[in-house]
Amino acid sequence: MLETYPRELGRIDTGKLVACIDACLDCEQACTACADACLSEDDVAHLTKCIRTCLDCADVCSTTGRVLSRHTGYDANLTRAVLQTCATACQTSADECDRHAAKHEHCRVCAEVSRRCEGACRELVVALG
Repeated sequence: MLETYPRELGRIDTGKLVACIDACLDCEQACTACADACLSEDDVAHLTKCIRTCLDCADVCSTTGRVLSRHTGYDANLTRAVLQTCATACQTSADECDRHAAKHEHCRVCAEVSRRCEGACRELVVALG
């Protein structure tokens, strides 16, 4: 879709941008699915924080993906702030999911996807300068 944009994207590394958008969308889905799977577990009470952090992360990733997909009137400061927030949300989600990963495969997968998104966001922040 970025290739169809009628103007130059400026100094943004398109490869890292696409990778970050994809990682955000993947993480949104994984976190949403993980929270839902946590709600289906018999011992859901000890997963309350995991559910909350996954849902927060999913919302932040969704917003980040949408912000990164818009280029008209681009604001580098806002983009950096959104990316940093997303990286923090992903780190928090991954850390919490890691606590449950040995018992719940969905948490292990979610932690992995969240860490990948965190890394993509941090790489794009660096690329933006």
